[in-house]
Amino acid sequence: MRLKRPSTFPIDLSRPLTQEEAQALYRLGEEAVIFALLMLSAKLASPNGGESSSAPNTPSGMIPAYQKKNVHRRRKKPGAKQGHEGNGRSYPEITTTTTHPPLETCPYCGTPLNKPVETRTRAIEHIKESTPEVTEHHIPRSWCPTCRRLVEPAIPDALPGSRFGHRLIALTMWLHFGLGITISQIIEVLTRHLQCVITAGGLVKKWHQVAAIFYAWYEEIGQEVKQSGVLHADETGWRVSGQTFWLWCLTTTRATYSMIHKSRGSPALSSFFTDIFKGTLVTDFWAAYNVVIAAARQACLPHLFRELSKVDDRNPSAEWQEFARAVKRLLKAGIRLAGQRQQLSPEEFAQKRTHIKTQFDTFLERDWLDADAQRLQLRLMRFNEAIFTFLDHPDIPYTNNHAEQEIRPAVIMRKNSQCNRSDLGAETQAVLMSVYRTLRLRGHDPLKTIIEALRTYVIIGLLPPLPPPVLQKCE
Repeated sequence: MRLKRPSTFPIDLSRPLTQEEAQALYRLGEEAVIFALLMLSAKLASPNGGESSSAPNTPSGMIPAYQKKNVHRRRKKPGAKQGHEGNGRSYPEITTTTTHPPLETCPYCGTPLNKPVETRTRAIEHIKESTPEVTEHHIPRSWCPTCRRLVEPAIPDALPGSRFGHRLIALTMWLHFGLGITISQIIEVLTRHLQCVITAGGLVKKWHQVAAIFYAWYEEIGQEVKQSGVLHADETGWRVSGQTFWLWCLTTTRATYSMIHKSRGSPALSSFFTDIFKGTLVTDFWAAYNVVIAAARQACLPHLFRELSKVDDRNPSAEWQEFARAVKRLLKAGIRLAGQRQQLSPEEFAQKRTHIKTQFDTFLERDWLDADAQRLQLRLMRFNEAIFTFLDHPDIPYTNNHAEQEIRPAVIMRKNSQCNRSDLGAETQAVLMSVYRTLRLRGHDPLKTIIEALRTYVIIGLLPPLPPPVLQKCE
């Protein structure tokens, strides 16, 4: 029942009342007292006692950590099974050797000792306190009578006009855009440990310069993502100059394209997907993805399972429980069938797939009176052709976990660095984040790859091609 607020009601019911306010409430009359009692009853009946269901910094789709229930599970014994080959670190390469004098007496009882009976070795790795290496370059300059200007050879160790080498700039970019470390923390590390003094403004200026150079790779990553066979997509909130933006993550198994846009809806996706996407798009149930014309769609089933569990906690009606059990049963049957693909013949697999899909279509035709069942039924009907796509193509997963894992570093970065302060910073963020995530997906060392690419750019004025994925050796 919707509460009707009296026309004159000056008392704030969102906080505890004083005795004077309670007396004033009584004097307002029966209508005001009934309204106040109904408001108090609704507040006490809410699951969280009238408090906000999420913390101010908790995303709307998540449950705050302090509200999660304790899960009691039988913990597995950590480590590999008995008899499994160990996975310890390999012995490091020895750079220096130190010989220690033998003990003359036992450190425990003081007994005099004879000559050592054996010698054991122990390798200790440590990092020495380092200082920056400053190289002064003596560059010969010659007069060109044709160009009528002084010319000089290129210095491949740094960008033109830069006092910092490629390794220092690439390291700071990796720390910030790859690991999410804040600018102040990076400067602290450079100043305290590396004895290198650099300002925040100078550092950001170099990042903008490098992002402009690697924009060609950024566009190449975008084109490759558009032409992929299976594409995962996800989005998360972002802030630019104090305004709400959205960071879109479009990723495959070998490339990740990040895009920061002011819209969370179809305008952002329409600006990227200018043509028909010929592959399969794997997403959650966010309606904005419907603007993408794709050859096939796969909806994330774990999102659906979480939605069903969320409604289970607040809707105990028998009809909803029947609806939820039927949906879970059919979805789990499809997931089990996908795991049996190798054990079944193509004919048996197709027969079971058709049986599950027929049951699912029949289930959607039923009439449900429960409001939650009707809402979920409409969603399933809209995404009917995107529920069991993973059964038709072995390389398509039923979950959007890949996109969620690729966007997770950005979520951590958002918490630490508070996003971007300008449109140029947002563009730099998208470019360098895409480059670093793509290089990691392809098995390259981002630091070394960026350094070599910058050296090539300084020498010939062009970036080398975007490195292809590293082929793994067959054992």
